[in-house]
Parts: sequence; C-alpha cells; structure tokens
Amino acid sequence: MMSTMRNWRRCQERLVAALPSLLVDKVPVGHSESDTVLYHRRRVVAGVSLAGAGLLGVSLSTKPGSPQFYGLTLGVATTWIVGGLGSGPLHRGWIQHRDHTLRRPVITPVLTGVGAFAVFYVCARAARHVPVLDSALSKVLLYARQGSSPFVLVTTLANGAAEEVFFRGALYAAAGRYPVTVSTAVYSLATTATRNPALILASAAMGTLLGLQRRATGGIQAPMLTHLTWSALMLHFLPPLFCTHPATKPPHTRSTT
Repeated sequence: MMSTMRNWRRCQERLVAALPSLLVDKVPVGHSESDTVLYHRRRVVAGVSLAGAGLLGVSLSTKPGSPQFYGLTLGVATTWIVGGLGSGPLHRGWIQHRDHTLRRPVITPVLTGVGAFAVFYVCARAARHVPVLDSALSKVLLYARQGSSPFVLVTTLANGAAEEVFFRGALYAAAGRYPVTVSTAVYSLATTATRNPALILASAAMGTLLGLQRRATGGIQAPMLTHLTWSALMLHFLPPLFCTHPATKPPHTRSTT
C-alpha cells in the first residue's frame, strides 16, 4: 500500500511539473485548524467515506431509471454533503489575478471543466476500441439513456457538488501532509464500489485535477465549478457515442403472432 502511494505521488509530482501556473501556484491564503477540529474532522471523514462508498455501490446496482436509483443516488449526495459540512469549516477559495488581487474563482474553473471534457471525449472515442472500457462506459451510460433527463441531470450535478464538499473539502482538510494524493486515492477507492473500471479511471484523473485546484485556490469553489461543468458536458455529449453498443439497446420483445 505504501509503495503504491509513493508511486502515485511520484506520478503526481511529474504531472505538476508540466501543469500551468493556475494549477500549481497557491494563493497566499492559509487556513489553520486546531488539533481538536482536525481530530473531529478525521473521525467524521472516516465514517462517511465508508457509508458513502457503500451507498454508491448499491445505487449503481439498481435498475436504470428506477425510483430506487434516484433515491439512492440522492442519498449518496446527501451523505457527502452532510459529512462534509459536519466535519468542520469549509472555504470557498480564491484565485490571484495578474494585478495580484484575489477574487473568487469562476471563469477559470469553468474553462478548466471544458478542457477536461475535451480530453475525456477524445479518450472516450478511443475507449470504444477497448472492449473492457467500451462495456464499462456503455453500462454506466445506461443510466443517462434510460432515465428521465431532468432527474438524471439533477442527480448528476447534485453528486458532483456533494463530492467536492466532501472530498476536496472535508477529506482534503483532514488528509495531512499529502492532501492531493490522499484525497485522490480515497476518492478512487470509494469509486471502486461501483465495480466499473471506466469510473475508477475517471475518478483518479479528475481527482488529481480537482485536488490540484483545491490546493491552488485554498477552497472548494474552483473544483466544484470544474466538476459541474465537466459532468454536464459529459452527460450531454457522451451517451451518443455509445448508443449502438448492445448493452445500451432495449431488449427485443418476442412476437406473439
């Protein structure tokens, strides 16, 4: 486990060296916490991580478009939000402009979300030629294709925002010395409950990006806007790529004549 964490950290360090300054340079704003607050936060984070991962796994084992799916998915979002807010204080974060003034991050994280989507879209097209990933993506996109579009959008965005409150908010603050690595690792481990390799890979990539945003801005607003932008675009543009996969076709009905 320690060897895996060290390798993961080395990969992230190489990635950081190649990243633009907006993901590397940290704003001159710090948030210190007492030992009591940190201890409480870590206890809450440990329990909520297990509960949320369990609910996530159950939600993606239900029938697409069913009331159980929407109920459990909203339950996952509620778990992340309650756990994040209940762990201790959270911060929105800042971004430093060229004139050295600090402002709330809005445009930059939205554009980052668009860029992340573009990369994932290209990867998704390539994944269609890899049977394991093609099948994994097709299965998860069933929930978008067979469900009610407004409900799917609401649950997707609700979970995206809730994940940032918990993973880049509470968990990041509780992580200690290597918050980007630890928060990304736990985020990916929680996603393994879905047993979907495409989602696990996506969580590792996006977890790293969002964690770097959290470190650079000192808060959750930037990663949340990036996550919501990315999720909305993925939900709109990805399902058509996999609409011809057998897993996404409705079952044929047997003729009675």
